[in-house]
Amino acid sequence: MKKIAILGITGSIGKSALEVIREHSRDFQIVLASAHHNLEKLQKIGEEFQIKKLVFTNEIKPKIKSKDLYFGEDELLKILATIDCDIVLNAISGSAGLQYSVGTLETGIDLALANKESLVMAGEIIMEKVKNSKNRLLPVDSEHSAISQALLGSAISEVEKIILTASGGPFRTLPLKDFEEITLANTLQHPTWKMGAKITVDSATMMNKALEVIEAHWLFGKSYDEIEAVIHPQSVVHSFLECVDGSILAQMSLPTMKIPILFALTYPKHIKSDIFKTKIWKLPALTFSKVEKARYPLFFFTREIACEKGILPTILNAANEAAVSLFLDKKISFLQISKLVQNAVERESNQQNPTLEDILETNQKIYAKTLRDYYKLI
Repeated sequence: MKKIAILGITGSIGKSALEVIREHSRDFQIVLASAHHNLEKLQKIGEEFQIKKLVFTNEIKPKIKSKDLYFGEDELLKILATIDCDIVLNAISGSAGLQYSVGTLETGIDLALANKESLVMAGEIIMEKVKNSKNRLLPVDSEHSAISQALLGSAISEVEKIILTASGGPFRTLPLKDFEEITLANTLQHPTWKMGAKITVDSATMMNKALEVIEAHWLFGKSYDEIEAVIHPQSVVHSFLECVDGSILAQMSLPTMKIPILFALTYPKHIKSDIFKTKIWKLPALTFSKVEKARYPLFFFTREIACEKGILPTILNAANEAAVSLFLDKKISFLQISKLVQNAVERESNQQNPTLEDILETNQKIYAKTLRDYYKLI
């Protein structure tokens, strides 16, 4: 039985992971779980799965006593350093997940990564730690899981191009002249995926896909010229590999995170499972189109910044997190997200080879500065 730690267990990825583990209770045991919000839900999950260690990382510490319950980010890092565990699923949203990715890789435990920001902000540091350890870094995002599955029979040197698919979000066909009228409620109505609010907004701007391009660059060692994205509204094909001989490989299923989570937990094997099935004859017609720069400016801007490397991807990610937070609080418009992010990045200078401390400090600084920029817009 494989022992698993799930960080961010009350979020959307955590919920899907729990459904996988319910279906495969003889294969997996949760030994550690964390949450930053909703302590009551964390405790209920702990009771259901008999989890020995629960960590609530929020600064607000309730007056609750339990031998299985711990509080604070430092406590979670301490437990990660000593836990008897086979694999850690990092499903924490945003930049907050970085320190736990690094902490896991320093233990020799395999890391199933659903926190793309870890690679966006510190790809060079993360991959160096993987190279110098016995850890395996296993992608959980559906696009990167699809690439991993397609690569089981091929070497990455045989791949000429990685093509990530993107739904295009809820405004894929909205006339550009109507973008001024976009509301928060409209933005959160994703056409194919059920996700958390932040990643749903990122899907609408296609920032999420741009971050996944950076993630693919680090995971698979391909240059940015060898990684593309294509609009695929049905979200059935999760990625393509274009091979050097002209063959194109794809991994397909109806939209679900259960399959990529299960594959990360069982890599490199596909085990028998009934958690999710796709009937080919029931699939909709599949369509593909190019990404429009006028509709998704952040996607193209992020690709440009990614090529610069250094501290700029951290600056970009922090500014986006702040801008999305403002949008979710209804303080800025949808179009102002892109404006705030680009302004924040363009006024900062780059720093090559930043340390982890540099990255964490810059992340906090830029997030705060971007929030202050809001007041310049009103």
